Amino acid sequence: MRVPVLSGSRMAVVDAGENAVVLAPPPPVEPIADIAAAVRDALRFPLAGSPLEALVPRGGRATIVVEPPGLPIPGSPSDPRRTAIAATMDELSRAGIPLERQTLLVAGGLARRPGQRELQELVPPEFARRFHGVVQVHDAEDPDLVDLGEVGSVPLQVHPALVKTDLVVTVTAAETVLNGGPAALLAASGPEALRAADAYSLLETAASRGWRTAVELEQALARRVPVIGVSLTLNTPVLSGLLQGYPFDPEAVSRIARSPLTGVFSRLPGIVRHRVLRNLPSELSAFAVYSGPPAVAHAEALLRAVESKAARLEGRLDAIFVGVPHTTPHLPREAPNPALVAYLALGHALRLWRDGFPLVEGGTVILLNRFTRRFPHPTQQPYRVLFQALSVGAREPEDMAQAEAASVTDTRAIAAYRDGRACHPLLPFAEWAACQPALGRLGHVLVAGCRDSLAARRLGLVPTHGIGAAMDMARGRAGGEPRIGVLLSPPYFPLRVSESD
Repeated sequence: MRVPVLSGSRMAVVDAGENAVVLAPPPPVEPIADIAAAVRDALRFPLAGSPLEALVPRGGRATIVVEPPGLPIPGSPSDPRRTAIAATMDELSRAGIPLERQTLLVAGGLARRPGQRELQELVPPEFARRFHGVVQVHDAEDPDLVDLGEVGSVPLQVHPALVKTDLVVTVTAAETVLNGGPAALLAASGPEALRAADAYSLLETAASRGWRTAVELEQALARRVPVIGVSLTLNTPVLSGLLQGYPFDPEAVSRIARSPLTGVFSRLPGIVRHRVLRNLPSELSAFAVYSGPPAVAHAEALLRAVESKAARLEGRLDAIFVGVPHTTPHLPREAPNPALVAYLALGHALRLWRDGFPLVEGGTVILLNRFTRRFPHPTQQPYRVLFQALSVGAREPEDMAQAEAASVTDTRAIAAYRDGRACHPLLPFAEWAACQPALGRLGHVLVAGCRDSLAARRLGLVPTHGIGAAMDMARGRAGGEPRIGVLLSPPYFPLRVSESD
Protein backbone atom coordinates (compact mmCIF):
# COMPACT_ATOMS: atom_id res chain seq x y z
CA MET A 1 0.00 0.00 0.00
CA ARG A 2 1.54 3.29 -1.15
CA VAL A 3 0.21 6.34 0.67
CA PRO A 4 1.11 9.99 -0.08
CA VAL A 5 1.76 12.24 2.93
CA LEU A 6 2.97 15.84 2.88
CA SER A 7 6.47 16.09 4.34
CA GLY A 8 7.58 19.70 4.57
CA SER A 9 7.05 21.01 1.05
CA ARG A 10 7.46 17.55 -0.52
CA MET A 11 4.93 14.79 -1.07
CA ALA A 12 6.40 11.64 0.48
CA VAL A 13 4.99 8.28 -0.61
CA VAL A 14 4.92 5.80 2.27
CA ASP A 15 5.07 2.09 1.40
CA ALA A 16 3.35 1.03 4.61
CA GLY A 17 2.46 -2.55 3.73
CA GLU A 18 -0.80 -4.26 2.89
CA ASN A 19 -2.08 -4.26 6.48
CA ALA A 20 -1.52 -0.55 7.11
CA VAL A 21 -4.37 1.46 8.59
CA VAL A 22 -4.96 4.57 6.50
CA LEU A 23 -6.55 7.30 8.59
CA ALA A 24 -8.55 9.76 6.51
CA PRO A 25 -11.46 12.05 7.34
CA PRO A 26 -14.91 11.48 5.84
CA PRO A 27 -16.04 13.69 2.95
CA PRO A 28 -17.15 17.22 3.87
CA VAL A 29 -20.72 17.78 5.03
CA GLU A 30 -23.06 19.81 2.85
CA PRO A 31 -22.11 23.42 3.71
CA ILE A 32 -24.40 26.26 4.68
CA ALA A 33 -25.22 28.32 1.62
CA ASP A 34 -25.90 31.61 3.46
CA ILE A 35 -23.59 32.05 6.47
CA ALA A 36 -24.92 35.52 7.30
CA ALA A 37 -28.51 34.27 7.50
CA ALA A 38 -27.42 31.32 9.65
CA VAL A 39 -25.65 33.66 12.07
CA ARG A 40 -28.70 35.91 12.33
CA ASP A 41 -30.94 32.92 13.05
CA ALA A 42 -28.54 31.57 15.66
CA LEU A 43 -28.41 34.91 17.48
CA ARG A 44 -32.21 35.09 17.52
CA PHE A 45 -32.63 31.50 18.73
CA PRO A 46 -29.66 30.65 20.99
CA LEU A 47 -29.13 27.22 22.56
CA ALA A 48 -29.45 28.77 26.02
CA GLY A 49 -29.90 32.24 27.52
CA SER A 50 -31.39 35.33 25.99
CA PRO A 51 -31.28 36.23 22.29
CA LEU A 52 -28.93 38.99 21.18
CA GLU A 53 -31.68 41.57 20.82
CA ALA A 54 -32.64 41.19 24.49
CA LEU A 55 -29.04 41.79 25.60
CA VAL A 56 -28.33 44.87 23.50
CA PRO A 57 -28.72 48.26 25.23
CA ARG A 58 -29.76 50.72 22.56
CA GLY A 59 -26.98 53.21 21.98
CA GLY A 60 -24.56 51.22 24.14
CA ARG A 61 -21.18 49.74 23.29
CA ALA A 62 -20.25 46.20 22.24
CA THR A 63 -16.96 44.31 22.06
CA ILE A 64 -16.69 41.53 19.48
CA VAL A 65 -13.93 39.03 20.30
CA VAL A 66 -12.31 37.09 17.45
CA GLU A 67 -9.19 34.98 17.02
CA PRO A 68 -6.62 35.03 14.21
CA PRO A 69 -7.65 32.13 11.92
CA GLY A 70 -4.54 30.02 12.47
CA LEU A 71 -6.59 26.81 12.45
CA PRO A 72 -7.31 24.77 10.47
CA ILE A 73 -4.16 24.13 8.47
CA PRO A 74 -4.29 25.03 5.63
CA GLY A 75 -6.56 28.05 5.81
CA SER A 76 -8.48 29.60 2.95
CA PRO A 77 -9.39 33.05 1.64
CA SER A 78 -13.00 31.81 1.67
CA ASP A 79 -12.97 31.37 5.46
CA PRO A 80 -16.64 31.60 6.60
CA ARG A 81 -15.58 33.27 9.86
CA ARG A 82 -15.05 36.48 7.89
CA THR A 83 -18.70 36.54 6.86
CA ALA A 84 -19.84 35.49 10.35
CA ILE A 85 -17.98 38.38 11.99
CA ALA A 86 -19.48 40.90 9.59
CA ALA A 87 -22.98 39.43 10.00
CA THR A 88 -22.72 39.57 13.79
CA MET A 89 -21.64 43.19 13.78
CA ASP A 90 -24.41 44.09 11.34
CA GLU A 91 -26.91 42.34 13.61
CA LEU A 92 -25.61 44.37 16.55
CA SER A 93 -26.11 47.51 14.48
CA ARG A 94 -29.65 46.48 13.61
CA ALA A 95 -30.39 45.82 17.29
CA GLY A 96 -29.27 49.29 18.37
CA ILE A 97 -25.45 49.48 18.61
CA PRO A 98 -24.10 51.29 15.54
CA LEU A 99 -20.85 50.15 13.96
CA GLU A 100 -18.95 53.18 15.24
CA ARG A 101 -19.71 52.08 18.83
CA GLN A 102 -18.41 48.56 18.29
CA THR A 103 -14.90 47.36 19.15
CA LEU A 104 -13.35 44.43 17.30
CA LEU A 105 -10.92 42.80 19.73
CA VAL A 106 -8.42 40.41 18.13
CA ALA A 107 -7.31 37.94 20.80
CA GLY A 108 -4.24 35.98 19.80
CA GLY A 109 -3.01 34.82 23.19
CA LEU A 110 0.77 34.41 23.28
CA ALA A 111 1.17 34.24 19.50
CA ARG A 112 2.71 37.03 17.49
CA ARG A 113 0.38 40.03 17.46
CA PRO A 114 -1.20 40.40 13.99
CA GLY A 115 -0.25 43.30 11.79
CA GLN A 116 -2.29 45.43 9.42
CA ARG A 117 -2.29 42.83 6.65
CA GLU A 118 -3.67 40.08 8.92
CA LEU A 119 -6.27 42.45 10.37
CA GLN A 120 -7.55 43.37 6.91
CA GLU A 121 -8.24 39.70 6.18
CA LEU A 122 -10.49 39.18 9.22
CA VAL A 123 -13.60 40.55 7.50
CA PRO A 124 -14.80 40.87 3.88
CA PRO A 125 -13.41 43.92 2.01
CA GLU A 126 -16.88 45.41 1.59
CA PHE A 127 -17.47 45.37 5.36
CA ALA A 128 -13.99 46.72 6.12
CA ARG A 129 -14.70 49.78 3.98
CA ARG A 130 -17.83 50.72 5.93
CA PHE A 131 -16.66 49.78 9.41
CA HIS A 132 -15.80 52.90 11.43
CA GLY A 133 -15.50 51.35 14.86
CA VAL A 134 -12.35 50.49 16.80
CA VAL A 135 -9.98 47.57 16.16
CA GLN A 136 -7.76 46.53 19.05
CA VAL A 137 -5.16 43.77 19.18
CA HIS A 138 -4.74 42.12 22.56
CA ASP A 139 -1.44 42.59 24.35
CA ALA A 140 -0.85 40.03 27.09
CA GLU A 141 1.76 42.35 28.66
CA ASP A 142 -0.52 45.40 28.79
CA PRO A 143 -0.22 46.93 32.28
CA ASP A 144 -3.87 48.03 32.07
CA LEU A 145 -5.33 44.50 32.07
CA VAL A 146 -8.34 44.28 34.38
CA ASP A 147 -8.29 41.85 37.32
CA LEU A 148 -11.22 39.40 37.49
CA GLY A 149 -9.98 37.27 40.37
CA GLU A 150 -8.21 33.91 40.36
CA VAL A 151 -8.72 30.29 39.34
CA GLY A 152 -6.70 28.30 41.84
CA SER A 153 -3.44 30.20 41.94
CA VAL A 154 -3.78 31.55 38.38
CA PRO A 155 -4.73 35.25 38.16
CA LEU A 156 -7.45 36.17 35.67
CA GLN A 157 -6.71 39.46 33.94
CA VAL A 158 -8.42 40.55 30.76
CA HIS A 159 -8.27 43.24 28.13
CA PRO A 160 -10.04 46.44 29.26
CA ALA A 161 -12.36 46.28 26.23
CA LEU A 162 -14.02 43.22 27.77
CA VAL A 163 -15.22 45.11 30.84
CA LYS A 164 -15.55 48.69 29.58
CA THR A 165 -18.48 47.78 27.39
CA ASP A 166 -22.18 46.92 27.58
CA LEU A 167 -21.98 43.59 25.75
CA VAL A 168 -19.34 41.01 24.78
CA VAL A 169 -19.83 38.78 21.73
CA THR A 170 -17.41 36.02 20.69
CA VAL A 171 -17.35 34.90 17.05
CA THR A 172 -15.18 31.83 16.59
CA ALA A 173 -14.94 28.36 15.07
CA ALA A 174 -14.96 25.16 17.11
CA GLU A 175 -11.57 23.62 16.32
CA THR A 176 -10.40 22.49 19.79
CA VAL A 177 -11.19 23.04 23.46
CA LEU A 178 -8.38 25.63 23.48
CA ASN A 179 -9.45 27.45 20.32
CA GLY A 180 -12.77 29.24 20.09
CA GLY A 181 -15.68 29.89 22.46
CA PRO A 182 -14.58 30.74 26.00
CA ALA A 183 -10.96 30.09 24.95
CA ALA A 184 -11.21 33.26 22.83
CA LEU A 185 -11.86 35.18 26.06
CA LEU A 186 -8.89 33.40 27.61
CA ALA A 187 -6.80 34.47 24.61
CA ALA A 188 -7.49 38.06 25.74
CA SER A 189 -6.02 37.45 29.20
CA GLY A 190 -2.62 37.70 30.87
CA PRO A 191 0.45 35.51 30.37
CA GLU A 192 -0.06 33.48 33.56
CA ALA A 193 -3.52 32.26 32.55
CA LEU A 194 -2.42 31.63 28.98
CA ARG A 195 0.59 29.59 30.06
CA ALA A 196 -1.61 27.48 32.34
CA ALA A 197 -4.06 26.66 29.52
CA ASP A 198 -3.12 23.05 28.87
CA ALA A 199 -5.07 19.99 27.69
CA TYR A 200 -4.36 16.26 27.56
CA SER A 201 -6.70 15.96 24.57
CA LEU A 202 -7.76 18.89 22.40
CA LEU A 203 -11.21 17.37 21.98
CA GLU A 204 -12.16 16.43 25.55
CA THR A 205 -13.03 18.99 28.20
CA ALA A 206 -12.63 16.69 31.22
CA ALA A 207 -8.81 16.62 31.20
CA SER A 208 -8.29 20.20 30.05
CA ARG A 209 -7.23 22.78 32.60
CA GLY A 210 -7.32 25.34 29.82
CA TRP A 211 -11.02 24.68 29.20
CA ARG A 212 -11.86 24.91 32.91
CA THR A 213 -9.94 28.17 33.22
CA ALA A 214 -11.69 29.59 30.14
CA VAL A 215 -15.13 28.67 31.50
CA GLU A 216 -14.28 30.23 34.88
CA LEU A 217 -13.17 33.39 33.09
CA GLU A 218 -16.39 33.49 31.07
CA GLN A 219 -18.46 33.17 34.24
CA ALA A 220 -16.44 35.88 36.02
CA LEU A 221 -16.88 38.20 33.03
CA ALA A 222 -20.61 37.43 32.80
CA ARG A 223 -21.05 38.70 36.34
CA ARG A 224 -19.99 42.14 35.05
CA VAL A 225 -21.37 42.32 31.52
CA PRO A 226 -23.67 40.20 29.31
CA VAL A 227 -21.76 37.65 27.21
CA ILE A 228 -22.98 35.73 24.16
CA GLY A 229 -21.10 33.68 21.60
CA VAL A 230 -21.37 32.51 18.00
CA SER A 231 -19.62 29.21 17.18
CA LEU A 232 -19.18 27.79 13.69
CA THR A 233 -18.54 24.15 12.84
CA LEU A 234 -16.12 24.05 9.91
CA ASN A 235 -15.65 21.36 7.33
CA THR A 236 -12.26 19.83 6.65
CA PRO A 237 -10.51 22.13 4.12
CA VAL A 238 -11.04 21.02 0.52
CA LEU A 239 -7.95 21.22 -1.67
CA SER A 240 -7.96 21.79 -5.42
CA GLY A 241 -5.46 21.45 -8.23
CA LEU A 242 -3.05 18.52 -8.02
CA LEU A 243 -4.34 17.58 -4.55
CA GLN A 244 -8.04 17.69 -5.40
CA GLY A 245 -9.91 15.13 -3.30
CA TYR A 246 -7.05 14.65 -0.81
CA PRO A 247 -7.25 13.32 1.90
CA PHE A 248 -10.83 12.04 2.10
CA ASP A 249 -11.20 10.53 -1.41
CA PRO A 250 -9.47 7.11 -1.69
CA GLU A 251 -9.28 7.41 -5.48
CA ALA A 252 -7.51 10.77 -5.19
CA VAL A 253 -5.06 9.33 -2.66
CA SER A 254 -4.28 6.44 -5.00
CA ARG A 255 -3.96 8.78 -8.00
CA ILE A 256 -1.46 11.02 -6.20
CA ALA A 257 0.59 8.02 -5.03
CA ARG A 258 0.83 6.67 -8.61
CA SER A 259 1.34 9.94 -10.40
CA PRO A 260 4.85 10.63 -11.75
CA LEU A 261 4.20 14.30 -11.01
CA THR A 262 4.51 13.53 -7.30
CA GLY A 263 8.18 12.64 -7.70
CA VAL A 264 8.79 15.51 -10.13
CA PHE A 265 7.27 17.99 -7.70
CA SER A 266 9.50 16.77 -4.84
CA ARG A 267 12.61 17.40 -6.98
CA LEU A 268 11.71 20.98 -7.78
CA PRO A 269 13.66 23.78 -6.03
CA GLY A 270 12.33 24.54 -2.57
CA ILE A 271 11.27 28.08 -3.43
CA VAL A 272 9.12 26.74 -6.29
CA ARG A 273 7.49 24.07 -4.12
CA HIS A 274 6.73 26.60 -1.40
CA ARG A 275 5.12 28.98 -3.88
CA VAL A 276 3.00 26.21 -5.42
CA LEU A 277 1.73 24.99 -2.04
CA ARG A 278 1.13 28.53 -0.79
CA ASN A 279 -1.00 29.31 -3.85
CA LEU A 280 -2.77 25.95 -3.92
CA PRO A 281 -6.54 26.65 -4.13
CA SER A 282 -8.48 25.56 -1.06
CA GLU A 283 -12.02 25.99 0.15
CA LEU A 284 -13.20 26.23 3.74
CA SER A 285 -16.90 26.06 4.57
CA ALA A 286 -19.17 25.80 7.61
CA PHE A 287 -22.02 23.36 8.06
CA ALA A 288 -23.43 24.48 11.43
CA VAL A 289 -23.75 27.70 13.45
CA TYR A 290 -24.71 27.89 17.12
CA SER A 291 -25.24 30.71 19.58
CA GLY A 292 -25.62 31.08 23.33
CA PRO A 293 -23.21 31.39 26.23
CA PRO A 294 -19.77 30.88 24.61
CA ALA A 295 -19.04 27.62 26.46
CA VAL A 296 -22.44 26.15 25.56
CA ALA A 297 -22.33 27.12 21.89
CA HIS A 298 -18.70 26.04 21.52
CA ALA A 299 -19.21 22.66 23.19
CA GLU A 300 -22.14 21.87 20.90
CA ALA A 301 -20.27 23.01 17.78
CA LEU A 302 -17.16 21.02 18.75
CA LEU A 303 -19.18 17.88 19.42
CA ARG A 304 -20.79 18.24 15.98
CA ALA A 305 -17.34 18.74 14.43
CA VAL A 306 -15.94 15.58 15.99
CA GLU A 307 -18.93 13.49 14.93
CA SER A 308 -18.78 14.76 11.35
CA LYS A 309 -15.03 15.04 10.68
CA ALA A 310 -13.44 12.25 12.71
CA ALA A 311 -11.71 9.18 11.36
CA ARG A 312 -12.65 6.02 13.25
CA LEU A 313 -9.81 3.89 14.59
CA GLU A 314 -10.63 0.38 15.86
CA GLY A 315 -7.91 -0.56 18.31
CA ARG A 316 -4.68 1.26 19.00
CA LEU A 317 -1.67 1.36 16.72
CA ASP A 318 1.91 0.28 17.32
CA ALA A 319 3.26 3.04 15.09
CA ILE A 320 1.92 5.95 13.08
CA PHE A 321 3.23 8.15 10.26
CA VAL A 322 2.52 11.87 10.75
CA GLY A 323 3.39 14.36 8.03
CA VAL A 324 4.30 17.92 9.01
CA PRO A 325 3.93 20.69 6.41
CA HIS A 326 6.32 23.51 5.68
CA THR A 327 4.35 26.04 7.70
CA THR A 328 3.73 27.31 11.20
CA PRO A 329 0.49 26.86 13.17
CA HIS A 330 0.28 30.62 13.67
CA LEU A 331 -0.21 33.60 11.39
CA PRO A 332 1.56 34.91 9.43
CA ARG A 333 2.68 31.58 7.97
CA GLU A 334 6.40 30.95 7.62
CA ALA A 335 8.89 28.08 7.66
CA PRO A 336 8.78 26.19 10.97
CA ASN A 337 11.74 25.61 13.26
CA PRO A 338 12.34 22.11 14.74
CA ALA A 339 10.37 22.87 17.93
CA LEU A 340 7.37 23.95 15.88
CA VAL A 341 7.63 20.84 13.71
CA ALA A 342 7.51 18.73 16.87
CA TYR A 343 4.57 20.76 18.18
CA LEU A 344 2.53 20.33 14.99
CA ALA A 345 2.94 16.54 15.14
CA LEU A 346 2.93 15.82 18.88
CA GLY A 347 1.19 18.82 20.42
CA HIS A 348 -1.49 19.28 17.77
CA ALA A 349 -2.08 16.29 15.46
CA LEU A 350 -1.63 13.70 18.22
CA ARG A 351 -3.85 15.57 20.66
CA LEU A 352 -6.81 15.58 18.24
CA TRP A 353 -8.25 12.38 19.70
CA ARG A 354 -11.37 11.45 21.59
CA ASP A 355 -12.10 8.38 23.76
CA GLY A 356 -8.49 7.20 23.80
CA PHE A 357 -4.90 7.89 22.72
CA PRO A 358 -4.37 6.35 19.24
CA LEU A 359 -1.14 4.49 20.06
CA VAL A 360 -0.29 1.73 22.50
CA GLU A 361 1.93 2.51 25.49
CA GLY A 362 5.48 2.73 24.21
CA GLY A 363 4.33 3.14 20.61
CA THR A 364 6.35 4.80 17.85
CA VAL A 365 5.65 7.99 15.91
CA ILE A 366 7.36 8.40 12.55
CA LEU A 367 7.48 12.11 11.87
CA LEU A 368 7.84 13.08 8.20
CA ASN A 369 9.84 16.29 7.90
CA ARG A 370 13.38 17.22 6.95
CA PHE A 371 13.78 18.94 10.30
CA THR A 372 15.96 21.82 9.19
CA ARG A 373 17.30 24.03 11.95
CA ARG A 374 16.14 27.54 11.17
CA PHE A 375 14.96 30.34 13.44
CA PRO A 376 13.86 33.28 11.27
CA HIS A 377 14.84 36.58 12.84
CA PRO A 378 13.11 38.17 14.67
CA THR A 379 9.81 36.26 14.43
CA GLN A 380 11.05 32.93 15.86
CA GLN A 381 13.86 34.06 18.13
CA PRO A 382 11.99 32.99 21.33
CA TYR A 383 12.22 29.40 20.05
CA ARG A 384 16.00 29.63 20.04
CA VAL A 385 15.84 30.16 23.82
CA LEU A 386 13.79 26.97 24.20
CA PHE A 387 16.13 25.10 21.87
CA GLN A 388 19.15 26.11 23.94
CA ALA A 389 17.35 25.15 27.16
CA LEU A 390 16.77 21.65 25.77
CA SER A 391 20.47 20.91 25.53
CA VAL A 392 21.56 17.42 26.53
CA GLY A 393 21.24 16.91 30.28
CA ALA A 394 19.01 19.95 30.78
CA ARG A 395 15.56 18.49 30.13
CA GLU A 396 14.63 18.07 33.79
CA PRO A 397 11.50 20.00 34.86
CA GLU A 398 13.54 22.16 37.23
CA ASP A 399 15.94 23.19 34.48
CA MET A 400 13.11 23.98 32.07
CA ALA A 401 11.29 25.98 34.75
CA GLN A 402 14.41 28.07 35.34
CA ALA A 403 14.83 28.73 31.62
CA GLU A 404 11.15 29.65 31.30
CA ALA A 405 11.34 32.03 34.27
CA ALA A 406 14.40 33.68 32.75
CA SER A 407 12.66 34.12 29.38
CA VAL A 408 9.87 36.31 30.79
CA THR A 409 12.42 38.71 32.29
CA ASP A 410 13.99 39.32 28.87
CA THR A 411 12.93 42.90 28.20
CA ARG A 412 14.01 42.76 24.55
CA ALA A 413 11.90 39.64 23.93
CA ILE A 414 8.88 41.23 25.62
CA ALA A 415 9.36 44.40 23.56
CA ALA A 416 9.54 42.36 20.35
CA TYR A 417 6.24 40.66 21.27
CA ARG A 418 4.51 43.94 22.08
CA ASP A 419 5.72 45.46 18.81
CA GLY A 420 4.35 42.52 16.80
CA ARG A 421 7.79 41.33 15.69
CA ALA A 422 7.79 37.98 17.53
CA CYS A 423 5.67 35.73 19.69
CA HIS A 424 5.61 36.00 23.48
CA PRO A 425 8.69 34.34 25.05
CA LEU A 426 6.37 31.97 26.95
CA LEU A 427 4.80 30.50 23.81
CA PRO A 428 7.65 28.09 22.90
CA PHE A 429 7.61 26.69 26.45
CA ALA A 430 3.80 26.33 26.35
CA GLU A 431 3.99 24.48 23.02
CA TRP A 432 6.77 22.20 24.23
CA ALA A 433 4.65 21.42 27.31
CA ALA A 434 1.79 20.56 24.92
CA CYS A 435 4.00 17.82 23.42
CA GLN A 436 4.52 16.11 26.77
CA PRO A 437 1.21 14.16 26.94
CA ALA A 438 2.20 12.35 23.73
CA LEU A 439 5.88 12.03 24.60
CA GLY A 440 4.97 10.56 27.98
CA ARG A 441 3.13 7.66 26.32
CA LEU A 442 5.43 7.03 23.36
CA GLY A 443 8.55 4.92 23.21
CA HIS A 444 10.31 6.77 20.39
CA VAL A 445 9.66 9.56 17.93
CA LEU A 446 11.55 8.90 14.69
CA VAL A 447 12.26 11.73 12.24
CA ALA A 448 12.28 10.15 8.78
CA GLY A 449 14.55 11.92 6.33
CA CYS A 450 16.05 14.12 9.05
CA ARG A 451 18.66 16.57 7.75
CA ASP A 452 19.79 17.85 11.16
CA SER A 453 20.43 14.99 13.53
CA LEU A 454 21.74 17.30 16.26
CA ALA A 455 18.48 19.27 16.24
CA ALA A 456 16.43 16.08 16.50
CA ARG A 457 18.51 14.72 19.38
CA ARG A 458 18.33 18.07 21.15
CA LEU A 459 14.55 17.57 21.32
CA GLY A 460 14.89 13.94 22.39
CA LEU A 461 13.85 12.60 18.96
CA VAL A 462 15.59 9.94 16.90
CA PRO A 463 16.88 10.94 13.43
CA THR A 464 16.68 8.37 10.61
CA HIS A 465 17.88 8.54 7.01
CA GLY A 466 14.51 7.83 5.41
CA ILE A 467 11.12 6.20 5.58
CA GLY A 468 12.48 2.69 5.07
CA ALA A 469 14.95 2.97 7.94
CA ALA A 470 12.23 4.38 10.20
CA MET A 471 9.92 1.50 9.24
CA ASP A 472 12.61 -1.05 10.10
CA MET A 473 13.15 0.57 13.50
CA ALA A 474 9.41 0.54 14.21
CA ARG A 475 9.24 -3.16 13.33
CA GLY A 476 12.18 -3.91 15.56
CA ARG A 477 10.65 -2.09 18.49
CA ALA A 478 7.32 -3.90 18.06
CA GLY A 479 9.03 -7.29 18.12
CA GLY A 480 7.22 -8.44 15.00
CA GLU A 481 4.94 -7.02 12.35
CA PRO A 482 3.54 -3.84 13.92
CA ARG A 483 0.10 -2.39 13.33
CA ILE A 484 1.01 0.79 11.48
CA GLY A 485 -1.22 3.75 10.76
CA VAL A 486 -0.73 6.53 8.22
CA LEU A 487 -2.34 9.87 9.05
CA LEU A 488 -3.31 11.45 5.74
CA SER A 489 -2.44 15.00 6.61
CA PRO A 490 -2.50 17.92 6.53
CA PRO A 491 -5.22 19.02 7.03
CA TYR A 492 -5.33 17.46 10.48
CA PHE A 493 -8.61 16.01 11.71
CA PRO A 494 -10.12 14.32 14.80
CA LEU A 495 -9.57 10.65 15.64
CA ARG A 496 -12.24 8.58 17.42
CA VAL A 497 -10.46 5.68 19.08
CA SER A 498 -12.23 2.56 20.29
CA GLU A 499 -10.78 -0.58 21.84
CA SER A 500 -10.72 -3.61 19.55
CA ASP A 501 -12.73 -6.67 20.55
